[in-house]
Amino acid sequence: MSVMNQLIIAPILLPLLTASIMMLLGEKHRPLKARINLLSSLLGLGIAVALLVWVQDQGQASAIGVYLPGNWPAPFGIVLVVDRLSALMLVLTGVVGVSALLFALARWDRAGASFHALFQIQLMGLYGAFLTADLFNLFVFFEVMLAASYGMVLHGSGRARVKAGLHYIAINLVASSLFLVGAAMLYGVTGTLNMADLALKIPLVPEADRGLLHAGAAILAIAFLAKAGIWPLNFWLVPAYSAASAPVAALFAIMTKVGFYTVLRLWSLLFSGQAGASAFFGGDWLVYGGLATLAVAAVSMLAAQRLERMASLSILVSAGILLSAIGFGQTALTAGALFYLVSSTLALCALFLLAELIERSRSANEIPLDDDGDALPSPLESLQPPKGINLDDEQKAVIGQVIPWTMAFLGLSFIACALLIIGMPPLSGFIGKLSLISALFNPQGLGVTPEQPLSLAGWTLLALLILSGLASLIAMTRVGIQRFWTPQERPSPLLRRNECIPIVVLLGLCILLSIQAEPLLRYTNDTAAALKNPEHYVSAVISTRPIPGPTSLNITGQVQP
Repeated sequence: MSVMNQLIIAPILLPLLTASIMMLLGEKHRPLKARINLLSSLLGLGIAVALLVWVQDQGQASAIGVYLPGNWPAPFGIVLVVDRLSALMLVLTGVVGVSALLFALARWDRAGASFHALFQIQLMGLYGAFLTADLFNLFVFFEVMLAASYGMVLHGSGRARVKAGLHYIAINLVASSLFLVGAAMLYGVTGTLNMADLALKIPLVPEADRGLLHAGAAILAIAFLAKAGIWPLNFWLVPAYSAASAPVAALFAIMTKVGFYTVLRLWSLLFSGQAGASAFFGGDWLVYGGLATLAVAAVSMLAAQRLERMASLSILVSAGILLSAIGFGQTALTAGALFYLVSSTLALCALFLLAELIERSRSANEIPLDDDGDALPSPLESLQPPKGINLDDEQKAVIGQVIPWTMAFLGLSFIACALLIIGMPPLSGFIGKLSLISALFNPQGLGVTPEQPLSLAGWTLLALLILSGLASLIAMTRVGIQRFWTPQERPSPLLRRNECIPIVVLLGLCILLSIQAEPLLRYTNDTAAALKNPEHYVSAVISTRPIPGPTSLNITGQVQP
């Protein structure tokens, strides 16, 4: 087994070890815990990048790494798998995690107990969900992730957070129960929970048991789709994400993608074109459910007044686009959806962080924090106008006023986030939507015939892509005018370096994707092609053998028969 294969388990063990150390340290060593948390998160991101580079260098057919933690062969033991899709999600999780943590270190980590330990447990659950290759351990990592998120969503206290947090907990407990019921039904029909083994056995299920199989898959899908934010199961998401503290909401931007990732992984693996009578089961539900989600979220954005709520609704817009796109079962459309996923997640994470800074000047902070260290200089006052300059009614210069640098930073960052979310050229949001539109006009997937090159669902998705961008433009423009252009006298907020750096990094990555889009597009195309042909994934998992123990070797070093 190669060193890189053994590295697959590191993203899970690292945050587990870090969280254990933080629990032992207690609350008296908060600065030390902050440094350990940041170091561990950066190291986890470095490991994720190393796995992505390794997978990319292996070539399309063999770009799969398998690790057997218990040294038992599939389908009997635990299996961890990294391929192009999971490696991409690992890196995205690492980037979002480090950015949210940097922002939290400015002030929010001191707003409640055990923040750093919960943060690392949250990362452990996310990394594990993207790496596991069986449904049982997927449930385990889901629960680890959710258990940490229950504490994170309540971080900072406050009535709004408690109310939204209780709804969030109740909905996710119901979803977890449905997860268990669906997994039990699949196990009863197929006798396995290993994803690769399920892909082999589903085509062999007798016709008499196929209805039970589909019922179990549908129940399982409800649990995942509720987490992904599909309408009408997403009523909990906007209140919970809007009420959460800024770094927690930014981290939650990747949590909805766990539901999307699971749906994409299981649907492309278990109900691919090789699934016999079950091929493409549920594809129409994904398409029309995604379209409904996109339409409802776009209309809701027009009524949104608060920036946090607008960011939460933008998550639902992206969820609708992603779910409807993969439901067509088309390689090019899936590739465009994956590119859009990366761009939208980074932009939305930045918007959640930015929203707290923009709102800071409008109302007093809900959470008093005594430490004002590392605060940046106060905003500059307007300079005295020279003689001959026109003055307004309040004797202030009409032109030539100095814009406080904090407001300039917030305004430019807001414009960048808005353009990315809207999908305006030439930024990466536009490239992602353009890839989706291009794939829609070259269909090869579900429900498409040569006589009808673009189906009704395809035309609907095309229209909603444009109209949702228009709705986002109207909503963002209105909020931008209210926050930055109204003549009310508001103090410019004080910003800390840790609050500015992650926003600059996230937006910088989006700009980098705009300039160097081709490598990521090539990567997502290869990823979509691998998902379209799951036999490589199945073969890699099933063929991986345990490492022989010392008792299995004779004195010559050969395996005993």
